[in-house]
Amino acid sequence: MSFAERTTVPAEKTRGHIERALSKYGASGFAYAWQGHDAMVSFMMNNRHIRFVINVPSKDTFFKTSTGKVRALDSVDLAFHQEVRRRWRVLYLIIKGKLEAIETGVTEFDDEFLAHIVMPNGKTFGEWARPQIDEIASSGKMPPLLTGPQQ
Repeated sequence: MSFAERTTVPAEKTRGHIERALSKYGASGFAYAWQGHDAMVSFMMNNRHIRFVINVPSKDTFFKTSTGKVRALDSVDLAFHQEVRRRWRVLYLIIKGKLEAIETGVTEFDDEFLAHIVMPNGKTFGEWARPQIDEIASSGKMPPLLTGPQQ
């Protein structure tokens, strides 16, 4: 069973929970937006701009169950909204857990949010680093630390 698989908490209420948790732990700004199938939560904290993006699947993906059975149209809508609610609850769990771990001293802010820190070019650190990590994994070599003539 997936986390929050049967949650009844509306996505809008969960966004409010996220915003209140961020405020409680010292965030200095909060934003929410959506475009197409992506929803975004962004906040400022510890002099860092943090961004999480939730991909919300298309309703078209809910016409069949996980076992391949065709759903009735009203069931498609119910399944879609259930998954949206579930994904928002997962994001709340992630953010709240990270904030509590930082507050408790188990970990550091940058360690917890590193992949989601927004860089000056608008990409998150994770978006910037993933291709480099793939290259390191496939080549077994570290990239040069400085650009310039290779020896």
